[in-house]
Amino acid sequence: MAGKTKASEALRVVARCRPLSRKEEAAGHEQILTMDVKLGQVTLRNPRAAPGELPKTFTFDAVYDASSKQADLYDETVRPLIDSVLQGFNGTVFAYGQTGTGKTYTMQGTWVEPELRGVIPNAFEHIFTHISRSQNQQYLVRASYLEIYQEEIRDLLSKEPGKRLELKENPETGVYIKDLSSFVTKNVKEIEHVMNLGNQARAVGSTHMNEVSSRSHAIFVITVECSERGSDGQDHIRVGKLNLVDLAGSERQNKVGPNTAGGTATPSTGGGGGGGGGGGGGGSGGSGERPKEASKINLSLSALGNVIAALAGSRSTHIPYRDSKLTRLLQDSLGGNAKTIMVATLGPASHSYDESLSTLRFANRAKNIKNKPRVNEDPKDTLLREFQEEIARLKAQLEKRGMLGKRPRRKSSRRKKAVSAPAGYPEGPVIEAWVAEEEDDNNNRRPPQPILESALEKSMENYLQEQKERLEEEKAAIQDDRSLVSEEKQKLLEEKEKMLEDLRREQQATELLAAKYKVRPRAAGALEGPHRDPGGRLFFVSLWPGLE
Repeated sequence: MAGKTKASEALRVVARCRPLSRKEEAAGHEQILTMDVKLGQVTLRNPRAAPGELPKTFTFDAVYDASSKQADLYDETVRPLIDSVLQGFNGTVFAYGQTGTGKTYTMQGTWVEPELRGVIPNAFEHIFTHISRSQNQQYLVRASYLEIYQEEIRDLLSKEPGKRLELKENPETGVYIKDLSSFVTKNVKEIEHVMNLGNQARAVGSTHMNEVSSRSHAIFVITVECSERGSDGQDHIRVGKLNLVDLAGSERQNKVGPNTAGGTATPSTGGGGGGGGGGGGGGSGGSGERPKEASKINLSLSALGNVIAALAGSRSTHIPYRDSKLTRLLQDSLGGNAKTIMVATLGPASHSYDESLSTLRFANRAKNIKNKPRVNEDPKDTLLREFQEEIARLKAQLEKRGMLGKRPRRKSSRRKKAVSAPAGYPEGPVIEAWVAEEEDDNNNRRPPQPILESALEKSMENYLQEQKERLEEEKAAIQDDRSLVSEEKQKLLEEKEKMLEDLRREQQATELLAAKYKVRPRAAGALEGPHRDPGGRLFFVSLWPGLE
């Protein structure tokens, strides 16, 4: 589906910091992160700072400290995006950060306690509450759930969990997954049930950093189709898609954890002190699944970082979306047709300094990415919308130049009058007409609308011609001015040429619009109906019997 093209829009990036954990407090770790909620700033202090080294400060669209509530983040940051999805935009929310910093808590939270519910359950409630209150629209909501585990895409709702899924791309709708399960849901209870089924199949496990760590990237996809009857009596369809992304944690290998088997349905409970590294110490934690998982996770997160760096940089021509499955799936969300929110999750403790700094730098680059979101709608609706926008744009230009003013209120009088027949019909008063005379509030006769339109067109032509002649004169003066050095003269000439080109384009657009909406001459057989006489008066014609 095509849609309304919008001006570029930056990713909305917010930062959230969890409180110190009991384990961190018991170990004597100090807090090195401070947040200024009013200014939207995060300040990070290096616990190993050299003398004179200043703390690093980062500014984002919003920051949420350890005392923030789940509802604060949702209402202030996420709610406007969900409203846009309901209007037919694509939207993405993803949390990024070190493992154990609260990504899953932010995205999902604790479902049984309303005040602890995260982005996903709040979005469910938001969507279906909106639908229940709608009167003139019909909605269809579909849900899908997938994960990327060790660079393989898994359908978490499929009866064949081992089935390999392929990425495809549609020029109209973007990247999609072939044969991904999709379930129609009619209320919050049904969509929560779909998500619970998928969560039971997610790959999670235990690491030194987190007892229940996501070992995969998970994406819950909600598609909202809206059908609305327009004034033309036709149904107009908009389709919004919402990606709710829970990324696996970024981490160093020596923090991955013990040599445990890779559980996929429930958290791994495998054991103790970590292979070659000794305890929670410095090794990779053995040769089990955890280091392999961490390697794949870091590989895809590194690809994500490369995409963000390329999009944020002004010189990049190639964006490496194809370097990982994750970046391919997020292609529309990063630099494409979507409104996107990134939540950077942070740990406040001194032992997490390197990871926190990495997350903050990542988020700081991401806020420079520009997307181009548009409403996903029927192409016919798009064409109509573009015409309306063009009319509004040209009207605004005329108003800006003082060429359109407020018209006085008019009152019309109609009187019956016999008028002469047009050429080709018998002579005499054979046509009866109602003549409408338009007057303003001061009883002064107003020129009829076609005359106003003609005068407006003529005034516009004169204005554009005057501007063109003025620019040509200035251009000639620059060419004749021998006091200007060649380089400066060339620069001025280029500027004038550009202004002339802009003026020519504006003139063409005005002529095109005038041609589009100009009333065409009536055919010979279309005499009956409203007309204007040479004096500009409106009359409605009905033929005498025998002339029909």
